[in-house]
Amino acid sequence: MLPQDSNDDTEDVSLFDAEEEATNRPRRSKIRHPVASFFHLFFRVSAVIVYLLCELLSSSFIACMVTIILLLSCDFWAVKNVTGRLMVGLRWWNHIDEDGKSHWVFESRKSTPQDDKTVSEAESRIFWLGLIACPVLWVVFAFSALFSFRVKWLAVVIMGVVLQGANLYGYIRCKVGSRKNLTSMATSYLGKQFLRQSTGDDQTS
Repeated sequence: MLPQDSNDDTEDVSLFDAEEEATNRPRRSKIRHPVASFFHLFFRVSAVIVYLLCELLSSSFIACMVTIILLLSCDFWAVKNVTGRLMVGLRWWNHIDEDGKSHWVFESRKSTPQDDKTVSEAESRIFWLGLIACPVLWVVFAFSALFSFRVKWLAVVIMGVVLQGANLYGYIRCKVGSRKNLTSMATSYLGKQFLRQSTGDDQTS
């Protein structure tokens, strides 16, 4: 369990025990949730394909825009509420307390030997690959639309960046914790790289 970040109204907690089905099955590469894995990729990949081919498939900009936004919205809901919890045991959400204060909650399944046995490596790879690759594509589309002066498409690609980027950020927070942990992780990584490079230079000389 990760500590609560004192600088903002967020907390990291474990998933509800009622939703944790610990089994004694060995850890495998088998996809244990094929439907969730399919829809984790279906909506976001479909949105990208429609964006790339919409001018060939339809002459109506409005129809293409509505289709892409619907696909992005369905993807946001499915990834945020379903596929993250089933495929990797992570979930993030927001709630309002009695005082009207907003709290962002980042949940992660407790790390126990029983939980590790229920994790599918194949599902984990599918989840993170889709979660990271598609927002990167929408960022590329945004720069492409900007530099090619396709102003009418900017709203669509910005919607893609925002919705899919929000899920990416939320699940990174679930995985590695608060902003302090993110900063310390980056600092530690850079320190190790610098030390390794320094050691390599000393050995060469």
